Order: sequence, then C-alpha cells, then structure tokens
Amino acid sequence: MRLIGLAVVLSVFATPLVAEAQQPTKVPRIGLLGGGSASGNAVRIDAFRRGLRELGYVEGKNIVIEERWVEGRADRLSALVAELVRLNVDVIVSAGPTVTRAVKEAHVTTPVVMGFDDDPVGSGFVASLARPAGNITGLSSLSPGLSAKQLELLKEIIPRLSRVAVLGSLVHPGTAQSRQEMELAAQAFKVQLQYLDAVDPKHIETAFDAASKERADAMVVLTSIVTLLHRRQIVDLTVKNRLPAIYFTTESVEAGGLLSYGPNFPDMYRRAATYVDKILKGAKPADLPVEQPTKFELVINLKTAKALGLTIPQTLLLRADQVIDP
Repeated sequence: MRLIGLAVVLSVFATPLVAEAQQPTKVPRIGLLGGGSASGNAVRIDAFRRGLRELGYVEGKNIVIEERWVEGRADRLSALVAELVRLNVDVIVSAGPTVTRAVKEAHVTTPVVMGFDDDPVGSGFVASLARPAGNITGLSSLSPGLSAKQLELLKEIIPRLSRVAVLGSLVHPGTAQSRQEMELAAQAFKVQLQYLDAVDPKHIETAFDAASKERADAMVVLTSIVTLLHRRQIVDLTVKNRLPAIYFTTESVEAGGLLSYGPNFPDMYRRAATYVDKILKGAKPADLPVEQPTKFELVINLKTAKALGLTIPQTLLLRADQVIDP
C-alpha cells in the first residue's frame, strides 16, 4: 500500500512537469511593413527571406512573417502599424523611411529593423549610427560621396556636360546631404545644377518642362517617395525628352532608365535578417550599430543609350555590375 501511495504522490508532482515540457515553443513573429507594393519590392523581400534561411529560419516552422503593404496609400500606414502591434509581433522590419516614421510616431516599443533609410540620424530615428539609443536600428542607404559619384558617371558618358537637372524632394531625408556633395562635385566638373523639387506627383511634368526650358544636358534622379513610386513615369519622360538620367536604384534602369549607381538594396535586406536574428536572441536595438552600405551597383541600359544616341565608353561598360543589352 505504501508503494502504491508513493507512486500516486509522485505522479501528481510529475504531471505539471510533463505538461510544462509539452508546451509548444513560441514561434517568433516578424512584422514586415512596406510603403510600396509586394510586387515592386519582390527582389528585396526575397533577399530578406534568403537571409533568414541562411540563419536557419524556416518560414511557417520556426518563424512567421506577417507581411503588410501600403500600396502607396500613406493613409493606411497607421492602421497597419496598429494591426502589427495587435498581432504582438516580436520585430517590425520597415521597408523604407516613411514606414519607420509612422512606427516611431505611433510610439511603438516593439524593436524595429530598418531595411534601409536615407538618413536615420537626420530623420531622428537613431541618436547616432554607432549608438542608436532607442528601439530602432538596421541599415542606412546614405553613403558619403554617392551623389558626387553619380555626377562623375554622367560626365564620363557626356564629356560636354555643362548643365544637370536634379530631380528630388527637399523634404526627403538625405536630400540636403546629397545636394551638398553634388555642389562640390559640380564645381570641380564646372557643371551648373538646376534643382527641381517634386514633393507631389503632379510636380513631375512641371519639373521636366523646367529642365527642358533651361536646356539641361542630363538629369540626376534622387531617391524620394515620389521618384520611387512614379519611376515609370519619370523614366518615360527622360526618354521622351531625350534627357540622359542616372538613378539611385536598379529598378529604374530595368524600367528603361539609362543607368543607376547606388547601394545594392537586396544585399541590405539580406543583412537586415541578421538584425532580426540578433534581436530574437535577446540583443537590444539600442546596442546594434546602424550599418552603411558596403556593396554598390552600376547598371547600364544599352537599349536606352542607343535610343538617346549615346555611346557608353568601353571602360565604363567593363566596370558595370550589370549591362542590359537587348
């Protein structure tokens, strides 16, 4: 009887331990929020998912991704941020500065990883690149000398270059620094710059009319919400106006633009996965320095060059990471 009683007592104490051991492990949940569309960002998001797989994460098994896209409707941002908070995601990956600002203004305490940002310090998202100090960290696309390099590439293609239109938005983060760098380069190249501010899509046509009126030889298209969401219209207008243009992203050249030089955005998104991994393992965003780009891409569209009557120097073609040659 004593043995039976002891067995009963032990089974009573063992039951909670067995139940506890059988509790399912919590699967981390990532909120991925973008201001554009899933299709327009497919290459970058695929790179992010690849980065997670390289770190041992299998979607649907040991990680869940809640993907949300604004589709260009900024009025939807706050609602989608609130939705991710209600889902109790462990990390929010922001695909662009507009999303990061919406998350910050909502006073969300969830860790945030920037897939990219044009100027995280200037935007007030982090205290410094080395010490973010808050719940936001990730990658910055701002790189010293980038705008000057874009002007230099245009000069290589058009040796007689004397006047360049610069299309962008003065209110967009990073524009002020880009303009400052470009001014110094313009002085060295003896090139005059014409700034065209496009804070709204309706300003695009007006900007091209102004560039044509001032007889611009070429155009630099800076990154901004308007230039990213309306890249097709801008590309079409540069070709229509026979205006050679250099862009910040590869997607613009794939859409028919002449050339682009900028950070390798897919690589940045792949690197964003390492931030997610570190945060899920207990690291605090405040202790994870913001990375600047280390890989840059030069992409040239020969079909567009031919349409514009331009001959791309062989030395430049050999340096290109990708040449679109129909």
